Amino acid sequence: MAVYTTPEKLIHLMTTLNEMEQDKIRSPLKDTDTTSPNARVTDGRLRELALAVLATEADAVESLKERIDETFTKACRYMLACEGRVVVTGMGKSGHIGNKVAATLASTGTPAFFVHPGEASHGDLGMITPQDVVLALSNSGETEEMITILPLIKRLNVPLIALTGNPDSTLAKAANAHINVKVPKEACPLGLAPTSSTTAALAMGDALAVSLLEARGFTAEDFARSHPGGRLGRRLLLLIDDLMHTGERVPQVTPETALADALMEMSRKGLGMTAVVDQKQRLLGVFTDGDLRRALDRNVDVHRTKVRDVMTERCKTVHPQQLAAEALAVMDEHKINALLVIDDNEQLVGALNMHDLLRAGVV
Repeated sequence: MAVYTTPEKLIHLMTTLNEMEQDKIRSPLKDTDTTSPNARVTDGRLRELALAVLATEADAVESLKERIDETFTKACRYMLACEGRVVVTGMGKSGHIGNKVAATLASTGTPAFFVHPGEASHGDLGMITPQDVVLALSNSGETEEMITILPLIKRLNVPLIALTGNPDSTLAKAANAHINVKVPKEACPLGLAPTSSTTAALAMGDALAVSLLEARGFTAEDFARSHPGGRLGRRLLLLIDDLMHTGERVPQVTPETALADALMEMSRKGLGMTAVVDQKQRLLGVFTDGDLRRALDRNVDVHRTKVRDVMTERCKTVHPQQLAAEALAVMDEHKINALLVIDDNEQLVGALNMHDLLRAGVV
């Protein structure tokens, strides 16, 4: 049977349906479990969980001490005798750790790089030469991608060092030197996510790198050469010659210059001082802001007084080939903000102040 309605009723029905739809948008149905993860755990519990992780991983690293034995030293000997590079490889989380170990080795005097085992079986194995040493990381020692390339590594007849948590694994047995990095348990409560095991592998990698560093006689200067962009690199490599003001930018006057003119020279050059030199550019002294204050305390006439009467004769100096860090040490020790630079003949060749060191990142 047909149902008839008026236009007014139809409009009212459509309006009602529209309002119901809007109510759904404003108040969506909630899940029957209204407790969010954020509300289910207290701050104290979060701290307990974190401390438990740190304790578990600390125990894992502590357990490695007894593994620093003749096998560890054998691995070090292989890498010290290496005429090529240490090729680090690992899959998954072990691969991430391997990447870091390779970077640490390379920056501490042992040439190294990382090769992904999956890519190695598709051509990257050609990066390994007979002069290299392979360092393989795998907690199980049975990682499929690692086992696949194992015969190829052995065919190259290069020393193989393995870091695994399973001394009876295929990788461990094939290695020329196997370092056991087995841990009592993972920090993950499920025992699934690599946590303690990766921390142990990383710590053992650092132990290898630092032992090799010491054996090679690697110095802070060597480290700086591989980190020229870092603060340490700037402190250990940057010379005064690289920073100092030279030529017309160096403030200088003669001993007979009037104090007023010396002040104009200081103002023009903006280093807070001026050198006092003879006709052969030999340094005789320096006049600084401090000297000016002391002169004004004595009520000297800046127009009649000569620089020679108010300058500091035995001033602190540096040489162009000294490290910029040495200039900073001199400034700190003597509580001064600027230095004059002289050559072996005590002739003025430059000047620098604390702002120059700040701009260069030495400070």
